[in-house]
Amino acid sequence: MPVPADLEDLLLRCRRREPAAQRALYARYAGQMLGVARRYTRTVPEAEDILQDAFVKVFTYLDDFRAQGSLEGWIRRIVVTTAITYWQSGKMRRQQVVLDEVVEPIAPDADVLDRLTVAEVLKLVEQLPDGCRLVLMLYAVDGYTHGEISELLGIQESTSKAQLSRARKQLNVLHQRQANFIRHD
Repeated sequence: MPVPADLEDLLLRCRRREPAAQRALYARYAGQMLGVARRYTRTVPEAEDILQDAFVKVFTYLDDFRAQGSLEGWIRRIVVTTAITYWQSGKMRRQQVVLDEVVEPIAPDADVLDRLTVAEVLKLVEQLPDGCRLVLMLYAVDGYTHGEISELLGIQESTSKAQLSRARKQLNVLHQRQANFIRHD
C-alpha cells in the first residue's frame, strides 16, 4: 500500500531525526494510540508511559517500516507489544489475580453485552483480572489469533482460549451483579 506523499515526506524527515517532524508524527497518531494503550492498562498514566516508550521504539526502528501495511497498523503493533512487555515485566500495577469460580449466568444470554453501551462494556472489562482482560482485548478488539496471543504472552494456546472463555463468563457475571445492584437500589 503506497504511503501518501505528505506522510512519506514526514517519515523521511523523521528518519533524519528532525525534532519537528517527530513531534508532527507523534501528534498525528498519539491520541489514537493512547486509546490502544489504555485498553491494556488500568490507569491513564500507565497508558501514557507505554505510549511514550512505544514512540521511542517507533522512531528507533522507523527504518524497518517497509510500507507493506499501513503506518498506523505498524505503530499499533508496537504499542500493543510495548503494553504486553510492560505487563510481563511487572511495571504495571497488577491486580491480584484470584479467579473466583465463575458462575454460569442465570440466563445464558449471548446478547446481554450487545445491549450495553461501549462505555458500560469498557467499565466492566476494567474489572476483569489482567490475564483475562489482556486476552480479551488482543482477541476481540485487536484481532489477534489464539496462536499469536500465545506467542505474545508466552502462554499455551489452550490457556489463551481458556482466558477468553473466563473473560466472557466473568463479563456476564459482572453485568448481572451490576444489573441486580441497580434494580435493588
